[in-house]
Amino acid sequence: MQWFQIKEQSAGKTRLIISWQLYRIFGKNALYLIAFFVAFFTFVFAGNVRAYSRKYFTVIEPYTGLKPNLLNQFKHICSYALGLVDKMLVYSGNFDINNVVFENEDDKKMFFDDIEKQKGVFFICNHIGNIEVLQGFSLSSNPEYKINIFLSRRQSQIFNEFIDEIKQELPVRIFPIEEIGVDTVIELKDNLDKGDIVFIAGDRLAENNDSKCVEQTLFARKIFLPVGTFKLAKLMEVPTYFITALKCGGKYKVYLEKQYNLSEKDLITSYTKYLEKMILINPFQFFHFFDFFCP
Repeated sequence: MQWFQIKEQSAGKTRLIISWQLYRIFGKNALYLIAFFVAFFTFVFAGNVRAYSRKYFTVIEPYTGLKPNLLNQFKHICSYALGLVDKMLVYSGNFDINNVVFENEDDKKMFFDDIEKQKGVFFICNHIGNIEVLQGFSLSSNPEYKINIFLSRRQSQIFNEFIDEIKQELPVRIFPIEEIGVDTVIELKDNLDKGDIVFIAGDRLAENNDSKCVEQTLFARKIFLPVGTFKLAKLMEVPTYFITALKCGGKYKVYLEKQYNLSEKDLITSYTKYLEKMILINPFQFFHFFDFFCP
């Protein structure tokens, strides 16, 4: 079962709005507390979410020593719920970008050098950690350029509608990932030539597009990745990075890997190895609550 075949497991929009009002009165700690209780009720009543978490820990146990027990499943779900709070803070303009640090200062310098050349940068991200803090960081670092983001229309629809109500005005262009075509490629190339940056995930298949995928091996298990993401990266002919932001204490640490002159096939292989490294750094921030790993 893919992610787009699963009904959204989130609180209703009204409850989210109430939670946000409580945040405005009592601060972000109140929001984190609410997220903890949401995680608890999800853990208790959403059996399918627990099952996917259990399967994930079964896959990674030989590499991490983490057992697929109830405690680790709860910590996994709780980590995701707390990450949603940080997304709210980013989109509403209330996230402190000083809480974003780079794992490697040389990578940070290389990143800013590429940005300053104003020739565009292509980021292949993932659903490990919290990519939204990177978008907020990028905009705060240089408000002159725009961010182009590829999202699914069906992914977390209730949560995204809520975000639309609280977010500040941002120089962001949204592209539905299900509708990528020739016109999208032309527009994207034009935007990159103006110095824009692009964020697109490489670890989820688009709905009605699962035939355009490639088989890879992650932790000795078969997975499928979308070919289109990597094909698009090669077509753009701009600096390409793999990027992840993992929460560590109260901060987010950014992990960058710049890719050099790789073929499409090698780019996909390199990305799979990168995913494995990111998961091993913090296994509880792997946010795929569906059949990511094949039997």
